[in-house]
Amino acid sequence: MSDTKIPRHDCSTLLINVTTSTLTKAQKRWRLAYWTIYSFRALLSVLPKNRLLSAEILTSHDYIALDVEPEPSSSHDEANKLVSNSIDPDMDGIRLAEMVKNKDSHTLSLLGGVEGVATALGTNPEYGINGNDEDVSRRSQLFGANTYHKPPPKGLLHFVLEAFKDTTILILLVCAALSLGFGIKEHGAEEGWYEGGSIFVAVFLVIVVSAFSNFRQARQFDKLSKISNNIKVEVVREARRLQISIFDLVVGDIVFLKIGGQIPADGLFLDGHSLQVDESSMTGESDHVEVDSTNNPFLFSGSKVADGYAQMLVVSVGMNTAWGEMMSSISSDSNERTPLQARLDKLTSTIGKVGLAVAFLVLVVLLARYFTGNTKDENGIKEYNGSNTDIDDVFNAVVSIVAAAVTIVVVAIPEGLPLAVTLTLAYSMKRMMTDQAMVRKLPACETMGSATVICTDKTGTLTLNQMKVTKFWLGQESIVEETYCKIASSIRDLFHQGVGLNTTGSVSKLKPGSSVAEFSGSPTEKAILSWAVLEMGMEMDKVKQKYAILHVETFNSEKKRSGVLISRKADNTTHIHWKGAAEIILAMCSHYYESNGEIKSMDGNGRSQMENIIHGMAASSLRCIAFAYKQVSEEETADNNDVKARQRLKEEGLTLLGIVGIKDPCRPGVKKAVEACQSAGVEIKMITGDNVFTAKAIATECGILRLDQQVEKGEVVEGVEFRNYTDEERIQKVDKIRVMARSSPFDKLLMVQCLKKKGHVVAVTGDGTNDAPALKEADVGLSMGIQGTEVAKESSDIVILDDDFTSVATVLSPGDQLHSGCFCW
Repeated sequence: MSDTKIPRHDCSTLLINVTTSTLTKAQKRWRLAYWTIYSFRALLSVLPKNRLLSAEILTSHDYIALDVEPEPSSSHDEANKLVSNSIDPDMDGIRLAEMVKNKDSHTLSLLGGVEGVATALGTNPEYGINGNDEDVSRRSQLFGANTYHKPPPKGLLHFVLEAFKDTTILILLVCAALSLGFGIKEHGAEEGWYEGGSIFVAVFLVIVVSAFSNFRQARQFDKLSKISNNIKVEVVREARRLQISIFDLVVGDIVFLKIGGQIPADGLFLDGHSLQVDESSMTGESDHVEVDSTNNPFLFSGSKVADGYAQMLVVSVGMNTAWGEMMSSISSDSNERTPLQARLDKLTSTIGKVGLAVAFLVLVVLLARYFTGNTKDENGIKEYNGSNTDIDDVFNAVVSIVAAAVTIVVVAIPEGLPLAVTLTLAYSMKRMMTDQAMVRKLPACETMGSATVICTDKTGTLTLNQMKVTKFWLGQESIVEETYCKIASSIRDLFHQGVGLNTTGSVSKLKPGSSVAEFSGSPTEKAILSWAVLEMGMEMDKVKQKYAILHVETFNSEKKRSGVLISRKADNTTHIHWKGAAEIILAMCSHYYESNGEIKSMDGNGRSQMENIIHGMAASSLRCIAFAYKQVSEEETADNNDVKARQRLKEEGLTLLGIVGIKDPCRPGVKKAVEACQSAGVEIKMITGDNVFTAKAIATECGILRLDQQVEKGEVVEGVEFRNYTDEERIQKVDKIRVMARSSPFDKLLMVQCLKKKGHVVAVTGDGTNDAPALKEADVGLSMGIQGTEVAKESSDIVILDDDFTSVATVLSPGDQLHSGCFCW
């Protein structure tokens, strides 16, 4: 500092008023520091109060760590990576919609590919959109909502006019007019209107009640249609997987697609494996279309996922999609006639024709008798004497004869019967809705009451579908909670790979920085993921960072297994992991791991012991899932750069990692429901993909098999056994079968066909895409509303909203009452 004496000032006055030319280098640095602090404090003063806390944290010395980089997997870091959701104002929604409709790869490349479109839409490919109300509302305003413009519902007047088109009503109106005219002519206006007027009143009541009933039925169908179309889709928003209504979907959302699901909007393939879609609803082509990020990333709304799984970026919704344009021009016809209604309509028509014929015959006979002089009045005098008879008397006599013929027609036609059946069907459908059954096709109300056999699934229908791993075998050793710590780290790593990478589920944190994990996926996937995280110490994010997925073979009900080919990034070694039904995976293995990490050869004795372990768990009603592993050599993976060369993973010479047993308890009340069906004469057959021992245990627990009776030969069969029967053997043995284990959807279809050939009225439950043929073949198809795929629901007649077999049994009651009541009447 200079020796010159400076007057006393406060620091701010000194630093602001002094000119830079008089400042030394040190003073300039102090002045710069002051301005930085002053500006920062000024900025804090204008911040909203709800942000002051985060600002205080930023300024707190305890949180300043400029040179410290947080762990990549930390939830706090994930939260900071969330995009700002700034949508490019130049992004044209119509251009995006046309790009997908035309599969325009050139426009997509000009926009920077799928990643460029995601960035322009303010979407983070990993964490999704912000998802708050403001962001969702802004996207709906810019790009539209995921709803369709449907034709307005038909009004009451429309159904009144429709009622006038009924042949029976027209005949009655003609009869009423004739009866009224002849009555007034014969008896005068004061008394002659009674008969004709009464018919007019009756016709009026029939028209009003019929029109009002059909109007209410149409409104009910409209409400049911809204419920049926309100599909739940899985999206990622703010780094969390959520289930939302399809109507709440907006442009920029990332949707998870899986087998059997419907594509809810037009979009672009973002990530996934082995995705094949059925575009027949849009293009008419029955062949499945492969979708990937390079050759064909375009996905159409309304298409179905035939195989694989993927994440899709939504680029157009609602009326901007081709599916939306098509659906807006379609009006659903809710006036579907049931078989019973059709038979009654035919009966009414036949009675009317017979009545007209008899009335015409009576008219001819009476006219012949009158004009031949064979009729006499009350005084015994002939009514017709040729030219001597007054013309007024002749006219009155003819009117009386015609009135008698008209009366025959009026009495013959049961105009109230079709109306009564319509009202009964509508009541039955309403009752079913309160019993958790949504009727998609009106004939099902009638047919369900005459069902003699119900072929039902196990998982989710007879059981709760709330699964939990309760048993774990590693080699020939049962691992309990106290012995998990003894498992070798190398074995743990292999399980982390096999569970974390060979799955369609996910693990996420409820809140940034939270230690509480949230699991999503199918009940089986959630049970295995929960076990791997909580018991085996798996960290999903770290596993995904260490390995790259090369190829995936997705699970389906025919293969009963799924596989994944992965590459370790550290050393580029390639590994295969399989997961699936325990006995199927066991058959693919030649070695097995022990808990200490040692590999042992699986000889005949060792394989027999493993099979006994599986049978023991299955007999305890546990679903057995096995994990197997194999490291693939460089020679075997030399050609794996070609996708076609990786279409089939190695299925032999694997090493068994372990077997888990998953418990899925039976639903409360299911045993009473089964007994109620059996007492009503309806036979229950359980068709499941589980092995024979698990199937027997569950069937006994549910009451399908009797605990106090010995299971006879032929009551429990496997799908392959039933499949290999000759046609004559199947027809002969199908009635005796009560449980079919290890079945495929084709086996279920075969059973339905055999039962129908034997004269049974068959109801079938199903939830998977491959169940669609059996659901269509059955007299009544019952799909599951929660776990059921969209393909299964569209193939069914009734949707069981709560997936509970008790609701299936309850549906029998209104249908049975309707069927028996109508025929008793």
